[in-house]
Amino acid sequence: MNSDHEKHRSFIKTPKQLIIIVAFSFLVPIFGALLLAQLITTGTSDSPESSAMSEQAVAERLKPVGEVAVVDSNAPKVERSGEDIVKASCAACHATGALNAPKIGDKAAWAKRIANGLDALATNAIKGIRQMPARGGNPDLSDEDMRRAVIAMANQSGASFKEPAPKTAAGK
Repeated sequence: MNSDHEKHRSFIKTPKQLIIIVAFSFLVPIFGALLLAQLITTGTSDSPESSAMSEQAVAERLKPVGEVAVVDSNAPKVERSGEDIVKASCAACHATGALNAPKIGDKAAWAKRIANGLDALATNAIKGIRQMPARGGNPDLSDEDMRRAVIAMANQSGASFKEPAPKTAAGK
């Protein structure tokens, strides 16, 4: 019977051991929390430019999600380059690969699409395909704008399509 009692006996045998165990049970979590707080508040680099608290990083996090542009509907339409259209409307998905969009510059992902030809690419961009909405979600883009954007993205991804020349005032 005595041997069963010894099996279940506590490893704390003196009041001194009890005080040490209680002290460590409080000090270890506090020390761990302090180390974690120090790790979070200090950056990996000593330079303030790379810190999450630098003015530039804070301004980037606080910038508005979108901007309002007031445009006169009677003003003549300014023709933009394919690159400008891609940066403004297409890059959100095609630069990151969001929603399985082929990434700009990924020749393997674009090869099949380019093989179908410019007209098929432009038609898909205008009408929408799979998870891509019509006109890339920007209804203000004309068919010509979409064609320019497709040419710009495809050319960066291995194609050699020729971008149409800008229309002049006389050609409109």
